[in-house]
Amino acid sequence: MPIMTKAKPKTPRKATPPVRLIVASFALVILLGTLLLTLPVSSAAHRFTSPLDALFTATSSTCVTGLSVVDTTTHWSTFGHAVILVLIQIGGLGLSTFAIGFSLLVRRRLGIRELVLAKEASGGDMQEIVPLLKLMLGFTFLCEALGAGLLMLRFVPAYGTGGIWPSVFVAVSAYCNAGFDILGFVPGNSSLTAFAGDPLVSLTISLLIATGGLGFVVVQDIYRCKLYPTFHRKNRERLNFHSQVCLRGTLILLGAGTLIFFICEFNNTMAHLNIFEKLVAAIFQSANTRTAGFASVDIAGMKDITKAASVGLMFIGGCPGSTAGGVKVTTMVVLAATLLCTIRGREEAVVLSHRFPTGLVFKSMTVVAFGMAITLIDAGIIGALNPQVPFIDVLYEAASAFGTAGLSASLTPQLDTISHLILCVTMFIGRVGPLSFGLSILMKAKKPNGSILPEGRMLIG
Repeated sequence: MPIMTKAKPKTPRKATPPVRLIVASFALVILLGTLLLTLPVSSAAHRFTSPLDALFTATSSTCVTGLSVVDTTTHWSTFGHAVILVLIQIGGLGLSTFAIGFSLLVRRRLGIRELVLAKEASGGDMQEIVPLLKLMLGFTFLCEALGAGLLMLRFVPAYGTGGIWPSVFVAVSAYCNAGFDILGFVPGNSSLTAFAGDPLVSLTISLLIATGGLGFVVVQDIYRCKLYPTFHRKNRERLNFHSQVCLRGTLILLGAGTLIFFICEFNNTMAHLNIFEKLVAAIFQSANTRTAGFASVDIAGMKDITKAASVGLMFIGGCPGSTAGGVKVTTMVVLAATLLCTIRGREEAVVLSHRFPTGLVFKSMTVVAFGMAITLIDAGIIGALNPQVPFIDVLYEAASAFGTAGLSASLTPQLDTISHLILCVTMFIGRVGPLSFGLSILMKAKKPNGSILPEGRMLIG
């Protein structure tokens, strides 16, 4: 009689969580960018760049922030500018999005592992991830091409063929919400301040920023529910709940920011502009402050109340699944709805006839608490290391780094080495997201737990 042996149970292979792969991919791109920017070929003077300066620039580019410790126009060569632009493009869409998206062009098929990774990177639905990835790449390049073409209408007549490359660079930087520009050659080294009241330049860049900050899930929904039916003479459908919240939240923040800048800076940094130009500049700064980092006015000369409002806008940022940073518009909508409903004595947070599940409220609270802690701790440390700097400017810098906004009150180059390293870490956390960053470090395999815990009751407030 044959002896029956009991087969050993197969131990499941430990797979790296997708969120950890995404965070690691950003770190890998930053390290590679740092190496390239350190080389003499990346410098206009053909000299080695300090590793710290290269690291800061690579981090700011990949995290689509815009803060810089050196002058982007004069310090870097054309090759260096190209490296920065590639880092911005990869950072805006994510390395995993690029890799998986281009693999579709070759194989036209994705495995389960790649689908899960793509879902984590884009925030889309698993069943629609393939068309979403194609839309992300195609729509991105189309918007950047159209933006570059519109900017050429202004830059080429003014600067000849020398205006082509800056047009492309600024268009990509704007759509990816990066805030870098190479317009330092403009008379007076004024960059975009020379175009503060120019509707063609200002509104084109603002539109690119707003579009990139909406999120590809929203863009896909708009195309599927509104544009496609219109082109094919079909009945248009209602946008999903996520898209409605993102669009309404974006419009409210854009309008509020425009009003704040227009009123507070009317006779200050915008005093030299006429009424129409002031309105254009206010719209531009409102769109930029939330996540991009371009500046058409003197940031250092703004009033403290404007800087304080800007800190709030930078902290919120754009929408999920976009090129923008911050805690995201939807997060703040969840918290605002929870606050209002709690004050009114309701048990659940409700927006647009939809209630938010408890888990979503907890997640939103975690993201905001984590973001506030990082921003305030950074501001405290940097302020202690640089006591001569007003705290509002330090807080502005910290919020700009976390929200990957890139605006600075001319403070970044003046900071010490430790402060620069702190800002690098902050930009990285702000780009990958505080929740994703925390999960990539602390995530462990779930263990089955059949126990039911007693409910804890206590008084609050």
